[in-house]
Amino acid sequence: MNSPGAHWGSGPGHRGGRPSHVSVRWVASPPGPVREPSGRRARAPYLGPPSYDTTPRWGFPHVVWRWPTAVQGTSAATPVPSQRLLLIARNAVAVLWTFVGLAGVAAGAEIWRYVLLVLSRDQALSPSVVGASDALVLTFALLTFVGSVFAVAVSVWWLLVARRAAADEAGQNPPRSTWQVLVGLLVPGLNLAMAGSILAELEHAATRRPANRRPTPSRLVLTWWAAWIANALLLALTLVWRARDGVQAQVDAVTLTALTDLSAMALAFVTLQVVRRFTRLLAPMGEQPVRSLRVVRVEGGPEVPRRTRPATASR
Repeated sequence: MNSPGAHWGSGPGHRGGRPSHVSVRWVASPPGPVREPSGRRARAPYLGPPSYDTTPRWGFPHVVWRWPTAVQGTSAATPVPSQRLLLIARNAVAVLWTFVGLAGVAAGAEIWRYVLLVLSRDQALSPSVVGASDALVLTFALLTFVGSVFAVAVSVWWLLVARRAAADEAGQNPPRSTWQVLVGLLVPGLNLAMAGSILAELEHAATRRPANRRPTPSRLVLTWWAAWIANALLLALTLVWRARDGVQAQVDAVTLTALTDLSAMALAFVTLQVVRRFTRLLAPMGEQPVRSLRVVRVEGGPEVPRRTRPATASR
C-alpha cells in the first residue's frame, strides 16, 4: 500500500503532531499468475469396502415405514385426524357390512313367519317348523339390535373424526360443536331434521367449498337422509303396531317388522357408501390402494455395461 498524499508535521492546523486531514490513496496490484497444476495425482487402487474393528455406531434410524407422527421424540403422540379416519373407516365398514347381513337374515325370517301365518289359515303347521321359525326370528332380532347399536356407535365416531379432519384441511373450525352434533343425531324426532344437515355440512367441508356458501347436499346425502327418515318412521310405526291386540294386528306387525329390517339394511348400505366417499375425500392415501411393486424382467432394454472387476478387489 502506498500513500503519497499523507503529510505529517506540526504547525497551524495540526493538533499534537497529528494532521487534522490526511489524504490517502490506495493502490491495488493484481496477484501473480495462476499456476497450473503440475500433474494429476495418481489414484490409489481400490482395495475393497472399508472394514472396521467394531460395529460402527453411525447410520440412519430404523423408522422408514413408520407414520411421521409415530416417530419417538416428535411433538404429536397421536395420529392426525386424517390418519385416524382411515382406521375408523375400516372398522365402520366392517361393522356396517355385518349389520347388512344380520338385517337381511332377520328380514328373511320375518317373511318366512308371514308365509307360515298365511299357510296356517288352511292347514295345520308342523311344530318343528314353527319352532325353527320362532328361534330364527328371535335370534336374529336380538343380533340385529346389538349390531345396530355397534353400527350407530362406530358411525357417530367416524362422523366426529371426519368433521375434525375436514376442519383441519379447510383451516376452519367446525360449524357445530360436538355436543350439538350428538344432540342432533341421538335425540328422537330432532334427528330426523338435523342428521341430514350435519352430513351436508361435512360434505361441504370435505369438498373444499367456500365457507360463506350455504351447503347443498348431493344426491348421495339426500338418499341417505331419505333412508334415515324412512327407517325411523317404520321403526316407530312397528313399535306402535306391536302394542295393539288382535290377530290381524300381529300379522301386520310381522309385515312392518320385515319392512323395518329391509329399510335398516338399505340405510346401512347407503351409510357404507357415505363413509367410503367422504373418507376418500379427506384421506385419499390409504393402505388399500397402494400396492407393492417389483421388477420381474425387462424386455427390449439395452444391455447394461459392467465395469471390469479390479484385480486388487478382495471380493
